Amino acid sequence: MKFSSFTLRTFTTLHTWVGLVAGFALFVAFYAGAITVFHHDLPLWQAPHAMEQPAQTLDDAQHLLDGVLARHPEARRHIGMTFPGAETPQTVAYWQDAKGTWLFAWADHVDGSPTPPQAGLAELVNELHYTLGLPVAGIYLMGVVSLLYGVALLSGLVIHLPRLAGDLFALRPGRNLKQMWQDAHNVIGVLSLPFHLLFAVTGALLCLMFLQMAALNPLVYQGKLMAALPTAMDTAPIRAAAGEPVRPGSLAMLHARAIAVATDQGLPHFEPAYLKLANAGDANAVIEITGEGGASLGPLGAVAMDANTGQVLHTQLPGRRDANHATLAAAYALHFGEFGNGAVPWLYFALGLGGAFLFYSGNLLWIESRRKRRQIEQGRAQVNMARATVGICIGLCVAISAAFVSVQLLEHLAPSYADTGMPWTCFLVWGGCALWAALRAPSRAAQELLWAAAMVTALVPVAHGAMTGQWLWTSALRGYWPLFWVDGVALAMAVGFAAMARATRRRAHHGDPNSVWADNRRATARVP
Repeated sequence: MKFSSFTLRTFTTLHTWVGLVAGFALFVAFYAGAITVFHHDLPLWQAPHAMEQPAQTLDDAQHLLDGVLARHPEARRHIGMTFPGAETPQTVAYWQDAKGTWLFAWADHVDGSPTPPQAGLAELVNELHYTLGLPVAGIYLMGVVSLLYGVALLSGLVIHLPRLAGDLFALRPGRNLKQMWQDAHNVIGVLSLPFHLLFAVTGALLCLMFLQMAALNPLVYQGKLMAALPTAMDTAPIRAAAGEPVRPGSLAMLHARAIAVATDQGLPHFEPAYLKLANAGDANAVIEITGEGGASLGPLGAVAMDANTGQVLHTQLPGRRDANHATLAAAYALHFGEFGNGAVPWLYFALGLGGAFLFYSGNLLWIESRRKRRQIEQGRAQVNMARATVGICIGLCVAISAAFVSVQLLEHLAPSYADTGMPWTCFLVWGGCALWAALRAPSRAAQELLWAAAMVTALVPVAHGAMTGQWLWTSALRGYWPLFWVDGVALAMAVGFAAMARATRRRAHHGDPNSVWADNRRATARVP
């Protein structure tokens, strides 16, 4: 297929500017998203003593639920709770108080805490992934960025479609560094294109879901969106409290009932993971039990029952969901890799790092394409883009690693400040790295921040071992594989950052002296 030169220039310009506008946000989303693949392991890594505690039972969960409902009457209106299992060995209850603030409770801690136990690190990385750490508006911003991301992907496809075979296998290392970066950018982009299109579509769907529903309200919901929302999003029907107190059914009975219903509908391996309970202790109490039903795409399903009698009210189980629930379940599973076997998370981890490389390399290519080859001093735009790329992208890598180190130190030196001090550490380090890059020549800032990323990331397994006694080899010998893989990946990434720092230093000394990345007195990349 051939396109005219005008068409190719138009799509190249579109691809370049859309990539630049959305590139920084997408780097954050992909780098944090790669780490989010381990979100089930991070709480255990943060507080590994949970792996040595005896597994909780349904009796423990019942005791926690009863304690929370007795101490916090507002939780009776609506409360959620996890079931004890392999991924969540400790049962946690959560509800909103009269002011709308989320509170959490767990064994022997039923007073209500604003943060869940040992989940701060996983929550921080997840928030960076889907909101950039920005409250309220962040999720909508990422939805818009996902749309721009899709435009960049489609325009890139048009650019490379005429020479797809050549771009797919071309990787020419050598003295022409720009050509090598261009080849690497093209190869990764072409090979991972189907997955990136998937991430763009599902990211926009998940982030902009409520805006989409509001836009469709007059046409689809006939102006009754709020009334239709519970049916569209949940499994349990909405029932008003009757004001008649009754004795609720036990968690053991409801747990067994949910498994029996799922088995009858063809899911013999259904494992309840969490529940949502409304109108607790009332004659119209409703419980919705959600669990994993197998290896299907979108494995989570739910059974809604009368919380007092166990009578089934509605189900949304894999293979028997309506179109809306099936679409949402598939979108979530595809976006986060919640399907298939153990190889899928590692594939998503590699795709996350590869995506971050795409946006980082795209910025470098833009800088190089506008380099004034016969002038020592480069333009303001190129220098500022280089500084921003170094400060924001490499700074994020340093900041997330610093959060990992800080949470281990705080968990053992000041436990009450662990979940609040860790985000402060992350954002202060990130801001400091961005400021450092703004004040230094880009080549020097890149080397210094890459070495900082290597050292701080190498401290992740060191801090973990020193604070908990769970060193890399200790975790392997005891079979604590979640701890082993988090520390092992951190060590491997530290080696990668060090290799990048050395390569940046070589380019600074032996590359083109008229580049913003040159490190000599003739080309300090000062703005004219």
